[in-house]
Amino acid sequence: MKKTISIIISAIMLVCLFAGCGGGGKASKGVVNVYNWGEYIDPDLRAQFERETGIKVNYKTFESNEQMYSVLKQGGVNYDVIIPSDYMISRLVSEDMLAPIDFENIPNYALVDDNLKNMAHDPENKYSVPYMWGTVGIIYDPAVVGEVDSWAALFDKKNSGKILMFDNSRDAMGIALKYLNYSLNTTDEAQLNEAFELLKEQKPILQGYVMDQIFDKLESGEAAIGPYYAGDFLTMHSANPDLKFCIPKEGSNVFVDSMCILKNAENKANAEAFINFMTGTDQSMANSEYIGYTSPNKEVRDTIDLDDLAKSVMYPDDAVLSKCESFINLPQKTLNYYDSMWVKLKS
Repeated sequence: MKKTISIIISAIMLVCLFAGCGGGGKASKGVVNVYNWGEYIDPDLRAQFERETGIKVNYKTFESNEQMYSVLKQGGVNYDVIIPSDYMISRLVSEDMLAPIDFENIPNYALVDDNLKNMAHDPENKYSVPYMWGTVGIIYDPAVVGEVDSWAALFDKKNSGKILMFDNSRDAMGIALKYLNYSLNTTDEAQLNEAFELLKEQKPILQGYVMDQIFDKLESGEAAIGPYYAGDFLTMHSANPDLKFCIPKEGSNVFVDSMCILKNAENKANAEAFINFMTGTDQSMANSEYIGYTSPNKEVRDTIDLDDLAKSVMYPDDAVLSKCESFINLPQKTLNYYDSMWVKLKS
């Protein structure tokens, strides 16, 4: 490439870095196919990206990492950008399903908090750009179930018929393991069996297993307590101010969801343009304020205006976080156990 052109491109990228614009690579038209969690983006940002780049966003949603993985393994659907959680990224890397990202096309990566780089799921920062991070806790109506500070409330028979539970094996088992004071990432079969038995005992007192359905059920008062992601609590609380949130005293899961590009992506340059756009400060700020999750962008952390409730939920203090763990990818033998356990539990 000619030196003059290189200088021009470098200048453009520098402007993008500080202005938060959405360019990247050669992307300027066509489409980008995005696969994300439900309720997990400010829809105005998709329209803004389309206006600024001319790239159409085809957007689909999933309810859990496991559902996303199953869809990808079945094939037949061509996504470019996916937004899985930490442990699932490790699994996708190990199965050679992700493409290395060209970070020259992601200048806004410089804005990502260094604490969210070189993490266990992507130690060399080759395959992922953090999208949001947060914690899992209990969302509840104190007028119905009383004050809650422990996972015990989800296994208490006095709350029978009012309890919702995660409809995915990793989160559900994680809750049982933390309640039993075991690691989220244990591979000890005795501990896993104990957690499975606890979930079996819980099943008769549940109103149901849910994912995004939790919004309607807790907001409407149809159910009174359930575990879910901290950011979603703020959305629910805006619709039902009676709801409260706690990270249980036994500890919980702290997660990082990141933007990745599939190895078979047909629109890689457009995917990198989308990732760069979503990582810019203005877009990260708008997205964080809309969905209630914590942005990895360090400029957002330093400038976002939050009330006391939102601040405590989005930025828990170190004492709380010290009791939390991140999921890691488990050995195949343990994953097989999870799969068989979940089939038995749900049958």
